[in-house]
Amino acid sequence: MKNRIKLKGRIKTYIQFSIYLGFLLCAVNAAVYLIDYRAGILLNCFTVVYFAVTLTRYFYNKPVIMNELISFATEYGQIQRKLLRDLDIPYALLDDGGKVIWTNIAFEVAVDQPKGFNKSITALFPTITRDRLPDDSGVEEAQYELEYDGCEYVAKFRRISLREMAEHSDMIEADGYDGYLIAMYLFDETALHIALQEVDDQSLAVGMIYLDNYDEALDSVEEVRRSLLIALIDRKVNKYISALDGICKKMEKDKYLVILRKKAIASLQETRFDLLEEVKTVNIGNEMAVTISMGIGLDGLTYAQNYEFSRNAIDLALGRGGDQAVIKTPDSITYYGGKSQQVEKNTRVKARVKAHALREIITGKDRVLVMGHRMPDVDSFGAAVGIYRIAQTLGRKSNIVLSEVPNGIQPIVELFRNNPEYEEDMIIDSQRAIELAGNNSVLVVVDVNKPSITECPDLLRFCKSVVVLDHHRQGTETIENATLSYVEPYASSACEMVSEILQYTYENIKIRPEEADCMYSGIMIDTNNFMTKTGVRTFEAAAFLRRNGADVTRVRKLFREDALEYKAKADAVSQAEIYRQYFAISVCTADDLPSPTIIGAQAANELLNIRGIKASFVLTDYQGKIYVSARSIDEVNVQIIMERMGGGGHLNTAACQMEGTGIAEAIGVLKHTIDSMLENNEI
Repeated sequence: MKNRIKLKGRIKTYIQFSIYLGFLLCAVNAAVYLIDYRAGILLNCFTVVYFAVTLTRYFYNKPVIMNELISFATEYGQIQRKLLRDLDIPYALLDDGGKVIWTNIAFEVAVDQPKGFNKSITALFPTITRDRLPDDSGVEEAQYELEYDGCEYVAKFRRISLREMAEHSDMIEADGYDGYLIAMYLFDETALHIALQEVDDQSLAVGMIYLDNYDEALDSVEEVRRSLLIALIDRKVNKYISALDGICKKMEKDKYLVILRKKAIASLQETRFDLLEEVKTVNIGNEMAVTISMGIGLDGLTYAQNYEFSRNAIDLALGRGGDQAVIKTPDSITYYGGKSQQVEKNTRVKARVKAHALREIITGKDRVLVMGHRMPDVDSFGAAVGIYRIAQTLGRKSNIVLSEVPNGIQPIVELFRNNPEYEEDMIIDSQRAIELAGNNSVLVVVDVNKPSITECPDLLRFCKSVVVLDHHRQGTETIENATLSYVEPYASSACEMVSEILQYTYENIKIRPEEADCMYSGIMIDTNNFMTKTGVRTFEAAAFLRRNGADVTRVRKLFREDALEYKAKADAVSQAEIYRQYFAISVCTADDLPSPTIIGAQAANELLNIRGIKASFVLTDYQGKIYVSARSIDEVNVQIIMERMGGGGHLNTAACQMEGTGIAEAIGVLKHTIDSMLENNEI
């Protein structure tokens, strides 16, 4: 389209006024003709001369006037250009392709470029690509945060249409101007960000420090030295917190309240909370090293919220076995430490208190629903049977929620099905459990504390009263608002915990041989035939079950393997790869077996019998998922490795599930996780 520049507005009217006046003179001339034709002729001659002179001047002066207007606009533009050139705010003009066509002095100083820089803006700011700039698709403005040469900017972009500029002009108009320019402003917010960061660094963080094994450590030292041991621990903790410019106040004999700046928490994270290891060095003859747990609350809206965060964090640290630090913020939970083996509590006071509380809850309800985790094992089902016996003894209707029976627990489940001593609806599926759930029902969750992997997660919403009994370390995802929560990571199994509770729930309680066999099996399987994670209370629980009819020979017969399972396990062991000298990694290919994940877990246990192996990992591809079974003896915490991969468990026994990946890729992820954690000294 041909571009034409024309006058418009008042200046156009002013220049053409004499022509309009000529038309008025013609009208007067016509009127004079009617009065006197001789006067009309004379006026007609004057009109012709007037038009000749007027039109000659119009066409002659129009280019001159246009030139004068352009000269004025140019001088006016020069003034504006100088003002923009000297403007303190960095300013630049870009063409529609993102190329810099003009900059002011402030922009040149900010980006340290000379006058006449005419490259793409992407050359200065790589994140600002052409597709992020305003264009003719309707995006008029854009704003981004940028960093350049140590300074932080907010860049604002605005599209300037050339056609709209012409339309808003009072002097000219343009047809066919479809192009546009982009105005760019840089606002330096470095000082503001520094100030905000300083305010954030100075914000309050609340922490709690608990001594995990205070009583046990004191019992392991001579009585005359106990006060010295306490004094040395106090000095170690206070000196460490004082070095961070914090306040440490001892609240109880084994509890401290800590006030720190957020900046100090960053220093603790950099050193990975080395206070956890320093406290262990306190030794004046005590046989047991003292360990501590730390819980820190950050970024709360109020000081009270930070304090609540710290309480939740210390509960998580203790629930995961102690000897670790937990940082809780509104958005995340971070774990540090957790390398030590949990210390078994010799006292049963807590078990007795929890047993009495459970009895009160059950007697106040009409129905008890019991469920474990998805794809239940012997420990999960055995613990559920123990709770079933408690409910029956207290005269309450009880049901065990079990939708599918894995092959691994089939022999145990058959002890109760079609058994005249037990009701037909002792075991029900998830749908039936939801139908039975109500306000007067209590749900007891055993051997799991993650709602997402329970047998029926929806059931948690239908039961207002929920009890959690578990021996796994707690993670970020927990069952919230539980009426009663009894999570003890030092326990060998959920069956051990339920066996203790059984003894305190009802005086001289009697359990059937089938139930004793079931619970004894759970302890035996989870402890790998009493070789892993066993303590005094483990054997006491086993002795209680033995007195109530558990038969070791009968249990052993129930869990004998068939030839195919034994061969699959042997294949997994024989094909193991020794990674980085101490880690055994293998794959269990048991596609034709009903429970390949159990075979994988057993293979992981077998791999620990290889000399020099500190941890074993067996991967199983089953039903579209990769199941990873992780085992260790005492030197490596496989739980934090599995947590990094989205799972969890114990220090010595853990697992995870991976979706949307193959075996080779899963092994790569596992190796990368091990490498990363070894480099950071996390395991």
